[in-house]
Amino acid sequence: MTSSALTRPGQRDRVTIKFGEIDWTLSALICLIAAAGGLMLYSIAGGSWKPWAGSQMFLFGFCFLLMMALALIDLRVWFALAYPVYGVALVLLVAVMLFGHSALGAARWLQIGHFKFQPSEIMKMGLVMALARFYHGLPADQARLSWWLLIPLAMIGAPVLLIAKQPDLGTAILLGATGVAMIMLAGLSLRLILAAIAAVAIAAPGVIWAILHGHLVKGYQAQRLLTFLHPEDDPSGAGYHILQAKIALGSGGFLGKGYGLGSQSQLDFLPEKQTDFIFATLAEEFGFVGCASVLLLYAAVIVICLRVASISHSHFGRLAAAGVTATFALYILINGAMVMGLAPVVGVPMPLLSKAGTVMTTVMIGFGLIQAVRVHRYEEVTSGSGAFL
Repeated sequence: MTSSALTRPGQRDRVTIKFGEIDWTLSALICLIAAAGGLMLYSIAGGSWKPWAGSQMFLFGFCFLLMMALALIDLRVWFALAYPVYGVALVLLVAVMLFGHSALGAARWLQIGHFKFQPSEIMKMGLVMALARFYHGLPADQARLSWWLLIPLAMIGAPVLLIAKQPDLGTAILLGATGVAMIMLAGLSLRLILAAIAAVAIAAPGVIWAILHGHLVKGYQAQRLLTFLHPEDDPSGAGYHILQAKIALGSGGFLGKGYGLGSQSQLDFLPEKQTDFIFATLAEEFGFVGCASVLLLYAAVIVICLRVASISHSHFGRLAAAGVTATFALYILINGAMVMGLAPVVGVPMPLLSKAGTVMTTVMIGFGLIQAVRVHRYEEVTSGSGAFL
C-alpha cells in the first residue's frame, strides 16, 4: 500500500467527524425561517414562484451548502483571513465612492460586467472578523480601557463614514452598532460604557437639532428620520410606507386573514412588500400568532449562536461568533422596529425572510463562521496563526 492510500481514510474520517459536529438544530431553525420567507414570497406574488420565491429558494439552497462547507474550515484560516477581508472591503468601499453604480438615488454597488454586488455586505463580515482578531491578542486590561481603544474605533468609523456617504444610513447604523457591541463584549470598562451613555444623552438634543436642519444627513434622510413620528402628516407621500405597514400589522389581528389573503400586499398597497416590509405581510396573513412564531425561531437561533460563542476555547472564536450574532440580532431589531413604526424607514431587510440576495449570502456566510466555531470549539488560535495560509 502507498502512503497516500493509508492517509486517505484518515482524512475522510476527520471530515466525517467535523461534519458530525455541526449544530444541526441551528441548521434546521435557519431552514425553517428561510422556508417561511419562501412561502411569503410565493403568497405575495399571487401564488407564483416568480419573480421572488423561486430565486430566493435557489439562492438559499446554494448558501446552505456554502455554510456547510465553511463550517469545516479551520479557525486558523478564518483568523488569517480577518485583516485581508477587512482591507479588501475597505478598498471596495472607496471604489464605490469613486465608481459606484447608482440606483434609487444611492451609489451602493460595484458592477463588473453583469455582476453587481454591495461591498458594504463584505464589510459586515470583514469588520466582525477584524475586530475579533484585534482583540484576540489584546490583554484584558488593555481591552477594558486604554489608548488601544482608538484602533477599533478607527476600524469601525472608517467604513461607517464611507457607507453613510453612499448614502446607506441603515447599513451604516447596523455596522456601527455591531462594532460597538463587539467592543463591549471584548471587555470594555463598565465605567466607560456608562459615561458613553451619559454623553449620548447629553448630545442628543444637539444631534436632533442638526438633523432637523440637515447638517448631519441629506435632506431626504432627515425627512425619513422624522416622518415616523408623524406619518399621518403626509399619508400619500413620505408617511405612506409606515401607514400601510401599520394597517397591514393591525388588520391581521390574532390569527391573520389567511395564507394568500392579505389585501395590503395582494392589492399592492404595501410598498416593498417582498423586502423591507415582508414582516408586515406575514402579520396580515398569519396575525400575531404567525409573527410570534417567527420571532421565536429567530430568538432560538440567537440563543444557540450565543451558546456556541460561549463554549469556544479561543477568544477569536468567541468574539467572532458573538459579533455575527449581534449583526443578525440587529437586523431583526431594526427591521421589526421599522415595520411597526417605532423607528424610521432605513432600508434594513428581515434576514432570511426578505428577498435580499446580498444580505442572504452575508448572513449565511456568518452562520458558516458560527458553525466553524462550533466544530472547532476546542481549538486554540494563537496570535501567530495569521501565517497559517
